[in-house]
Amino acid sequence: MHNELTDTEIIRRILQGEQSLFAQLVQKYQQYVFTLVMRFTDNREDAEEISQDVFVKAYRSLADFRGESKFSTWLYTVVRTSCITFLRKKKLTITSMDNERTFSQLENRESGFSANTIEQKSKYAMVTAAIQLLSPDDGQLITLFYKGEQSLEEIGRIMGLDPNTVKVKLHRARHRLKEKMEKHFSHEVQDIQGG
Repeated sequence: MHNELTDTEIIRRILQGEQSLFAQLVQKYQQYVFTLVMRFTDNREDAEEISQDVFVKAYRSLADFRGESKFSTWLYTVVRTSCITFLRKKKLTITSMDNERTFSQLENRESGFSANTIEQKSKYAMVTAAIQLLSPDDGQLITLFYKGEQSLEEIGRIMGLDPNTVKVKLHRARHRLKEKMEKHFSHEVQDIQGG
């Protein structure tokens, strides 16, 4: 029965005293949160720490969720605030994937799997790396639309933009992502496609 509950219903029941239901929200959104956090930092340990912090903050602030937008949209604002706070505390800068160290890390992640798994992980790693080569705004748009599965309206709410502006910016961001893929990964793409 619990699986059929909407996010809003789960939150209402948590606020009425059924705190154990929060585990369902964590399970449902942990990959979403981790993916978004990795957009801000390419350090897996930091990302895991920030992700935990996001869920602690979300739990403490659950009464602030008014249901005016999707829970995932509200959660994104918690992710963004948590990441910025964490990065300021650690005095880190948001890194670019434009350095060889990161590319070698991507290559090293794919050892010990079947050819199919390596191919899928390679595609995913290339797309993720290419997204991180984009400007922060472009990367955020692509991440929210494709990985976060947010609507143009939801993205507009998150970024403070009109949905039509989001549509135009998303189109341009996709074009820039394609250019980055072709420029930085054309050889790997050909290898994967058997070319």
